[in-house]
Amino acid sequence: MKNSTINKEEIEKFSKIAEEWWNPEGKFKPLHKFNPIRISYIRDNIINSLNLKKTERPLEKLKILDIGCGGGLLSEPMSRLGADVVGIDASDKNIKIAKLHAQKNNLNIKYFCNSPENFKTELKFDVILNMEIVEHVKDVDFFLKSCSKLLKNNGIMFVATINKTLKSYIFAIIGAEYILRWLPIGTHEWEKFVKPDDLINILKKYNLKLSAIDGLKFDILKNEWNFNEDKSVNYITKFIKD
Repeated sequence: MKNSTINKEEIEKFSKIAEEWWNPEGKFKPLHKFNPIRISYIRDNIINSLNLKKTERPLEKLKILDIGCGGGLLSEPMSRLGADVVGIDASDKNIKIAKLHAQKNNLNIKYFCNSPENFKTELKFDVILNMEIVEHVKDVDFFLKSCSKLLKNNGIMFVATINKTLKSYIFAIIGAEYILRWLPIGTHEWEKFVKPDDLINILKKYNLKLSAIDGLKFDILKNEWNFNEDKSVNYITKFIKD
């Protein structure tokens, strides 16, 4: 009987650098660079899917669960956009950092040190965020099954991860970790990367259908991330639950 998706080595790895979460020039600098495009993708897709008005707080009253929330880099913008946000993470250090930062910014975000399979709640969420997390869990299938149980029917799940290709090994590991030193060495393991077809097939079993998939590429000259047809390295997806 499977009862945990927590990969202890991965949790320890990120717990060691938890203090760095809100330093835009620190070890999470690549994620700070990545954040604007993640936020716009999530916001715009939710607005279009649910026919919401484009106001300053378009996500008002929506219940969003940010899984693997880290220090709250995505939870906080979602809260500012009006959503009722819950963040969970298996690292206690990450959750402590996230709580402290939210308090400093007067944001009412509920944070819990937990994993989806053990998260006890009466709530079913309108939106679930699985951003840069599936490549760090122990069992992707069990993890996504557990996440799907927390999502309402017709709810939206976003998954962003890294494709399992030769190109992703060269760019995401050799390039980003060893050559450019954008990430600490050992941040990613190529064996844990997930092909889009595998992700789609797993979620199909749990009544989630692919609604959108887009490639993401870093423009070194502009120093920013852009959407791209190429999904061979980074990609982001939107699924709708039947």
